[in-house]
Amino acid sequence: MYAPERQQEILRLARDGGRVDVVSLAEEFQVTAETIRRDLKALDRAGLVQRVHGGAIPAGRLDFEPDLAERESTAADQKDRIAQAALVELPNDGTVVLDAGTTIARLAAAIPLEATLTAVTHSLPIAARLADHPGIQLHLVGGRVRHRTRAAVDAWALRAYGEIRADVLFVAANGFSADHGLTTPDLAEAAVKRAAVSAARRVVLLADSSKHGQEHFARFGDLSDVDLLITDSGLSPEDALTIERKGTEVLRVPGTEPTGGPGGSGNSAGSGGPDGSGANGRKDHRS
Repeated sequence: MYAPERQQEILRLARDGGRVDVVSLAEEFQVTAETIRRDLKALDRAGLVQRVHGGAIPAGRLDFEPDLAERESTAADQKDRIAQAALVELPNDGTVVLDAGTTIARLAAAIPLEATLTAVTHSLPIAARLADHPGIQLHLVGGRVRHRTRAAVDAWALRAYGEIRADVLFVAANGFSADHGLTTPDLAEAAVKRAAVSAARRVVLLADSSKHGQEHFARFGDLSDVDLLITDSGLSPEDALTIERKGTEVLRVPGTEPTGGPGGSGNSAGSGGPDGSGANGRKDHRS
């Protein structure tokens, strides 16, 4: 089978099934995974599919949302390192909001036993991780629980976030960029994230570099709403600088380049030096 024929069949499979993965395609067409990646790259350049981790989805599927198990296993090393770097942002004896997200769940699991915090979350997996923590006063936000993310949404959750004020929000996004801001596939999830952003004095976005440039159906904020982005060094220095020009500090955690990623070195695109107030030493950009 010639490459154009194979690519046409891959496109048909993607449209019929909603997504395709590299391993299954390589087995079906009896070619190497690298050949399939080249096919997907060609289809992506042609605007026919959108490449995602391990495969591709049809172009225009901005509502595509992988399940929790798949997201847990994606970019695991990068997420662990990002979570470790985020520990310095925890306020001493303060209040944090923990958004639903696999990287934020890793942060929750890494909070030291000696830490004393008030934590608020609408994520069932994160609440389960924190329920037995001796130093945390845990508040679980209620609402309709989405099966896809195990997160509470709708009116109860929105009302709860409208009634609190927190020191720091750790927020997740399925996509972020200087042009399109912060996006996620589901409108109900986006509404809760937006309410959580409004409830916090400081906003910290935890997102691995694969999410940069991704655009999804529901938009819940601008990068200017974020005080600090913690990501991996797969985000190029040039892209980090573009984001910092929007007013968001960028911390690129070293040693976390995705395989085959653009690479880069250093912790931050800019100076990123501590000069502000608070126990963590980072400047609060919000008024």
